[in-house]
Amino acid sequence: MGIRGLMSFVEDHSNEFFTDLKLRDTKIVIDGYALFHRLCFNSNLELRYGGDYDSFADVAQKFFESLFACNICPYVVLDGGCDISDKKLKTLKDRAREKIQMAHSLSVGGGGYVCPLLIREVFIQVLVKLQVCFVQCFSEADRDIMTLANHWNCPVLSSDSDFCIFDLKTGFCPLNSFQWRNVNTAKGTQDCYIPAKCFSLDALCHHFSNMNKALLPLFAVLCGNDHINLPIIETFLSKVRLPLGATSSKGRRHHRVWGLLNWLSHFADPTEALDNVLEYLPKKDRENVKEILCCSMEEYKQSQVKLQDFFQYGTYACPAALNLDLPEWVLVALAKGQLSPFISDALVLRRTILHTQVENMQQPNAHRVSLPIRQIIYGLLLNASPHLENMSWNALPSQPLAFSEMERINKNIKTSIVNAVELSKDHSDLRKLTELSLAKRQILLLDTLKVKWTILESIPSSLKLPISVSCYWLQHTESKAKLHHLQALLLGMLMGPLHAMITSPGIVDPAPRQAQCLAAR
Repeated sequence: MGIRGLMSFVEDHSNEFFTDLKLRDTKIVIDGYALFHRLCFNSNLELRYGGDYDSFADVAQKFFESLFACNICPYVVLDGGCDISDKKLKTLKDRAREKIQMAHSLSVGGGGYVCPLLIREVFIQVLVKLQVCFVQCFSEADRDIMTLANHWNCPVLSSDSDFCIFDLKTGFCPLNSFQWRNVNTAKGTQDCYIPAKCFSLDALCHHFSNMNKALLPLFAVLCGNDHINLPIIETFLSKVRLPLGATSSKGRRHHRVWGLLNWLSHFADPTEALDNVLEYLPKKDRENVKEILCCSMEEYKQSQVKLQDFFQYGTYACPAALNLDLPEWVLVALAKGQLSPFISDALVLRRTILHTQVENMQQPNAHRVSLPIRQIIYGLLLNASPHLENMSWNALPSQPLAFSEMERINKNIKTSIVNAVELSKDHSDLRKLTELSLAKRQILLLDTLKVKWTILESIPSSLKLPISVSCYWLQHTESKAKLHHLQALLLGMLMGPLHAMITSPGIVDPAPRQAQCLAAR
């Protein structure tokens, strides 16, 4: 989510809407998606060659170490898959197109910001390593973040302007003014703190004639956010006479934000304001528009999900997920970040988004080589729940095995229909998949990767999976791999363990010895 122009507007009025904080000795709820993007794009990392993951991991670790030094206890909340209503599809497509253009720019030596494909997984690895508490929501996390922060009376750390609309008890700290690299010590003490700024919703409302906070969700949907894009709203905006703001260039840039807030401040409550909005629209459209606006305003209300129960007891209860009657082990694995949002999208929407990376835009995208693997995954997900079988997907009814994939074709996005592979009876019940013997699960994995166990018998255990994946890769003509590519890949596998042998010779760890064994081959 995000409201067009709002963040830059409040930052331009920083002295009025923000207070200075010396953050320490507190819990803090962190928008994980916003954080790993911020760390990735603001740490001088190399974005063009597939992912500077070790440097990113170092930056992420230093960020949390700064929090620990100030006795700040972080709780990271990650977005999950797309909402079951799929109401953000247009926004997702627009962002996918923008990402393709930036990836192309980076690929030819220009600028741009595109996260490497595995940045989320590396971020989660850092959280696990540092024992930072985190949860992956079933869908978008904003409302869950707000509800948890209010339950604990602690601030939210994010860069999402929607947190300027949520009524947060302890406020919202924007990431761009969170000086975690500049830890200070309080005078006369040894207590450390992080300088930060905290947005005040009360100050914003006071600035606009003490307007009712309850009007802000209507402001958000009229101004335009990720969930709503109604052309007819432009009809309202073209007819209503919004009060003019400042005449400076900044004032003109924020005319819509300033004008809408000022106009809404004249109404006592959302009902009165919404009735006035509808008067500017044709009568035939009013009921439909009212329903859409009211539904969108619901996105700013408290969530029913109690993340505090997950962090305290390990139980994640999301009504939207529970209503789908998905296998318990799947819900737990999603909440713990052990399964990616790709899985929930495939389960709920039968549609997945194959994210763009920096690569040659004239060549097939890098996801093509793994299509047979995804078809097996889709086969595993086919019979996840009887509730899902009754839903209408974009796939045609005559294609019961069909899933759709949104992918890059040259410099455009295209939705392709992909058929799942029908699996044997052993693997066709997702609920019982974890009950299969290790041997049966290994057979499924090796069959998927088209690798024979005899090839792996002499390979050290920690390298069996990387070698299997490499064998799969080499068997596909799309990869066009040559000997020097394979040598570089193997060297990359060995570098970490061998580096550990050199830098930590006294630590007993089988991985370096196994790497040494493979190198000797």
